[in-house]
Amino acid sequence: MTSRAERTYRAATAVQRRIDPVLRRLPFQTVLETTGRVSGPPRRTPVGGRRAGGSFWLVPEFGERSHYVRNIVADPRVRVRVRGRRHTGTAVLLPDDDPVARLRTLPRLNSAAVRTVGAGLLTVRVDLDG
Repeated sequence: MTSRAERTYRAATAVQRRIDPVLRRLPFQTVLETTGRVSGPPRRTPVGGRRAGGSFWLVPEFGERSHYVRNIVADPRVRVRVRGRRHTGTAVLLPDDDPVARLRTLPRLNSAAVRTVGAGLLTVRVDLDG
């Protein structure tokens, strides 16, 4: 990762550490819940994405470097809270998908932020149960 990308990553994660606890409490904020890969308890992360049929799509701004993506690699079973409703599912990393094209199908504000600060973008699809 370049030094500019490293600085962006550090700045973004510092900001997220402060605002994520507030965002995940908002009832209609979309939240991805993974299982901590080392510690084991649930980890809840506010995300931007969109449900399409039986799937939920998102693009983490730092791809495989994102902690929730690392948790998905360790255990792909996740829960997603969308519009106040919780759904269980299995997350699938899609390195062959075009994340920039995918962002055009996702909520605009979040997609703009991901494109602005992102490095190593990666598409993630959550196949929802039932």
